[in-house]
Amino acid sequence: MSHDYYIRNLLNIKDQNITFDENGINNVKIKGKTCKVINAHLSYTPSYCDKCGILFESNDDFEKKGFDKGSFIVIPSICKMNSYIFLKKQRFLCHHCHSSFICKSNLVNYGCFISNPTKLSIVVDLTKKRSEKDIALDNNVSPNTVERIIDSYYDGQKLYKHYLPKVLSFDEFKSVKSTKGKMSFHLCDGITGKTIDIVEDRKFNSLFKYFSYYTHKARNNVKFIVIDMYSPYIKLIKALFPNAKIIIDKFHLTELISRSLNKTRIKIMKNDKKNYNKLKRYWKLILKSREELDCSHWKKFKCFNRLMTEVDVVDYLVDTNTVLKNTYQIYQDLLYSFRYNNFTVLKTSLKHNYGLVSEYMITSFKTINKYLKYIKNTLKYKYHNGFVEGNNNFIKVIKRIAFGFRNFSRFKARIMICKGLISPKTKKA
Repeated sequence: MSHDYYIRNLLNIKDQNITFDENGINNVKIKGKTCKVINAHLSYTPSYCDKCGILFESNDDFEKKGFDKGSFIVIPSICKMNSYIFLKKQRFLCHHCHSSFICKSNLVNYGCFISNPTKLSIVVDLTKKRSEKDIALDNNVSPNTVERIIDSYYDGQKLYKHYLPKVLSFDEFKSVKSTKGKMSFHLCDGITGKTIDIVEDRKFNSLFKYFSYYTHKARNNVKFIVIDMYSPYIKLIKALFPNAKIIIDKFHLTELISRSLNKTRIKIMKNDKKNYNKLKRYWKLILKSREELDCSHWKKFKCFNRLMTEVDVVDYLVDTNTVLKNTYQIYQDLLYSFRYNNFTVLKTSLKHNYGLVSEYMITSFKTINKYLKYIKNTLKYKYHNGFVEGNNNFIKVIKRIAFGFRNFSRFKARIMICKGLISPKTKKA
């Protein structure tokens, strides 16, 4: 087989009209770097004129006018060396309109010097958690080129949407500076964990407008929606999702009461010089579920001068203050009800008189009572926001690696590419 076949196969070039020069692979210094340069020619018999569009019936309708001066086409690197094809294209003269035109190839777009395989390589790199600068460096292009390729994949919002899954998860994450609000909205499938879409703003009016584009059938198909304790979400669900049951994410409930207990501990710790170090050092044990504390292994704890178990340490700390002890007791009861999905224990705990408790826990009480009917769904059904929280963490990693984004559309496109929601084959840069 000819050397053309081997080079074309090595570079994965499909265009059979490109021929390579014999001994045409050289090491050339370009911009101070040693690069691989492959000399090639592009020529074929045209079937029509690119200028006037007339079909050529014979070779007398046009004539060949030599080759252009050639251009360096960026291709994927070979052996970690920046690589180019120095391509000379055949020129033609149309005898009908007396205009000249040049050969075209699917290797590279007209007027462009970056090959389509290189652009595809950039898109593949964009699916990984890497910075745009590193991707540009590996593909021998500028960071602006990487940004243009990202922008070419973003086509805005689809106006008409016809499907929503049975379970939805709502959450938000800190957005970029160019957005209207500080937080962007993340919509996720509550069963598969797949990101459905990202909306620039999480405010009620923006979300109402966004979900209004979905058909009534799509919105009526939603049976459960998992949210945190953000009241505009509840208002939105009642307005647009008539068949959906609201579920408060259990993690946020646990976080609510844990924060209240921890604030109580800090306030008491600041006024207790004797036990300051002990309350500060063993805060994790206080927040731990009573069932998870070790009560059988005796060991030496710092700040204590005798052998103790974890249960002994916690009991000593909470006994130092009545408010802390009462707050700790209700915290453990609420934690038990969340852990074992026991709504009866939850209602009993909310009505029980624990004595004097901290103002922080009283506030949490009011919040739980406010959302009590939705918390009942939390303890009844198994759905949660774990998937969307994991996706939010992934988004934060992308944002941190890129050292932030200024443009929301580019930020969203990068997320969609990384999540596989935009197919590289459907768009051309």
